[in-house]
Amino acid sequence: MHQNDGRQPGNAPGNGDGDPDERYRRSNALLVDEVLGFLFAAALRAAAEVGVADHLAKGPGTPADLAAATGTDARNLYRLLRLLATRGLVAEDESGRFALTEAGQALRSDVPYSARAAILMLSDRTFWLPAGELTRCLTEGGSAFDEIFGMPFFDHFARDARTAAVFHDGMAAMSDAENAILAAGYDFPSTGTVVDIGGGHGGLLLEVLRRNPALSGVLYDRPHVLAGHRLGTAPEVEGRWSLTEGDFFEAVPPGDVHLLKRITHDWDDDQCATVLGHCRRALHPGGRVLILDAVVPRGNAPHQSKALDLLMMVSLTGRERTEEDFAELLAKSGLRLSRIIPTPTVLSVVEAVPA
Repeated sequence: MHQNDGRQPGNAPGNGDGDPDERYRRSNALLVDEVLGFLFAAALRAAAEVGVADHLAKGPGTPADLAAATGTDARNLYRLLRLLATRGLVAEDESGRFALTEAGQALRSDVPYSARAAILMLSDRTFWLPAGELTRCLTEGGSAFDEIFGMPFFDHFARDARTAAVFHDGMAAMSDAENAILAAGYDFPSTGTVVDIGGGHGGLLLEVLRRNPALSGVLYDRPHVLAGHRLGTAPEVEGRWSLTEGDFFEAVPPGDVHLLKRITHDWDDDQCATVLGHCRRALHPGGRVLILDAVVPRGNAPHQSKALDLLMMVSLTGRERTEEDFAELLAKSGLRLSRIIPTPTVLSVVEAVPA
């Protein structure tokens, strides 16, 4: 898939070969190749599920050896690895052995910033099944999740412990690779209290406290989420953090800085305005709200936010937002967009202050 074969569907008819239909043949071939892309995601998920990368970490292996180690069918495992090799995640040598490439290292579960849990989350049936019903979102509006699962996204999580674990572990895996960069990318106040709203296991708050030794922090989330927090694993932040249970649609703890990482994109504008309004009222004088989310750029260039936006569309009520969208949303919440700080990650820091 995505072969480097020079197909250019927008070329002039014939590309100089005298065939006026050639441009459409090329477009046809490109589009067929693109629509098969979902099979690569399926292969990547299956590889993560059986843990083949952990065995490749020991060195190159034959499909037979790898199948024995993973409890899989050797012929079918070979077919899967052959597809992953087309994207450079593994490489097959002349003897038929596969090796894990540099690009594929984060598929392992035993490395820093492993992507395995994130892959399992993003390809979980809670996203995969609604994505197959995307047309329904276009013709009927709203997400496809409720019709498939019989309830909204987060209600389903509250009733299904397996799905909740997949989600929170996957979000932590996505966040771990970003948190130190985000914490370093913003000039936090020298003293005060940082409240991480819906902060999950506390990875971002931990990095903020590590870099700012005079700050204290509050991790705010639902009780079952806070049970998995990691703040107690870092002696250097001991005594500077606390846990608060609650629902950010009802209230948020007071503080000098409110962090909302990958929160606003889950919810529609009215729901976000409720949460942000609580933040506005709970801010100490001189405080600020930091929304850490993707900001959709103008133009036609690829950007992960454009794919994530469809993920939000099919399974949740939210969306990824442009700079103008954030400005309008904040104005509804008693806040004012102060500035947007890009980071080396897909996320930006959207800074808001009281209007």
